[in-house]
Parts: sequence; structure tokens; C-alpha cells
Amino acid sequence: MKAKDIMKTAVVSIRDDSTVEQAVNLMLENHISALPVLDSDNKLVGLISEGDLIRRMRDGGAERRSWWLELFAGEGDARDYVKTRSHRVVDVMTRDLVTAEEDTPVSEIARTLETRRIKRVPVLRGERIVGIVSRADLVRALAQSKDGKLPSPATEDEPLRKAIEAAIAEVPGASVNLINLMVENGNVSIWGIADSDFVENAIRVAAENVEGVRSVDIHMGRLPAWAYGI
Repeated sequence: MKAKDIMKTAVVSIRDDSTVEQAVNLMLENHISALPVLDSDNKLVGLISEGDLIRRMRDGGAERRSWWLELFAGEGDARDYVKTRSHRVVDVMTRDLVTAEEDTPVSEIARTLETRRIKRVPVLRGERIVGIVSRADLVRALAQSKDGKLPSPATEDEPLRKAIEAAIAEVPGASVNLINLMVENGNVSIWGIADSDFVENAIRVAAENVEGVRSVDIHMGRLPAWAYGI
């Protein structure tokens, strides 16, 4: 099993000339905890996450040191000053990214997440982002394992997965960035968040109507009311 078999392809991103406030609003609107940052050529240049924002809140309120101590501050302190006080995404984002390619084995991604202590890995095709694999995606893949072995998607499953994703994107009310799926020999497993039972059923029907689908196993949760501002 490879990255392309489990990654989320509906990736919400932000431009590097955006503001931190815009990034926060985009995360809240889409119920996500990180945003890939793209330049004007749509190339991945960074990632801004809830971790960056939490550190910003924690460090931004630190008591200011005496002026003479500031004279001895090194480059690292100056860098921290920018990250905690700037309102520009490009200043706050993480630049040292760990990425994967579409054909990177899932086992390798799992080791990377564990050793680097990170929550997600952007998946690239060249310099462009085509998906994201998170810890949750790995857990879902493991949930489909049989006798300790990960599923082995057939060659024809890759175009089928893309067709199902396109069908789900047409479902009214479906938040595609909160939905992920796996396909193994035409058998489809779908996880994610749906606003209602009606939307969940519509997602199931959309998948079932794609030619080549043998079965659909759907696991959709609901966001709590506070997530909608109710």
C-alpha cells in the first residue's frame, strides 16, 4: 500500500502572502488543523498548523527582556520574535517540511511520522501538493488490515478511487476535505464527517453508483454543535 492509496486529495491550502488571521479563519471554516502554504506558482513552500499558532500564543505574551539583553540575542531569538509577532503566514509557517511522493510505501510514512514526531505528511507530485497523509489515515489503513497485512489495492483501483472522489465532490453538502476513502479490489471504505444522515446516505449512493464498485462500507461521524458556531 502506498501514499496515493490512503491520502486525502481534497487539500485546503493558503497562499504565502495571506495573513495569519486568514489562515485561522480558513482552518475554522473547514474544521482542519493545518494548511499547506503555496507560492504564486502553486508550489508547496511551507505548512501552518495549530502547533504554530499555539506556540505563537504561548510565546507572544512572554515578558519583554531588558534592552541590553536584546543586544546579545542571537539569530534564533530574532527568528522567534518574527514568528510570534508577524501577521504574515510566510513568517509564521514551518518551512522545514517532511514530504512524501505518491508511491512512497505507507510503512515508510508511518516510520517518518513516528521518528519526526509529526502529525501529517504532504504528498507531492514534483513540487506540487496532491494530497496529505495523516496519522488518522494510517490508523484507518491499519483498521483494514487482515492478519496483520495492509490491503493491497489492485491496479484498476487507482482510477476507481479518483472516480469515487469526483462523485462524492458532486454531493450537495459534502465536505470533501473531511472525507477520505480506500479502495481494495472494488470494495470501498469511506471515513469522515457528514452534516446529517441525509448527506451520509447521499455519499454512499454516490459511491455505489460509480461503475466498478462492488461494495461500500461507510463510517461517517458528526461534528458537535459548537463546531458550527451553534
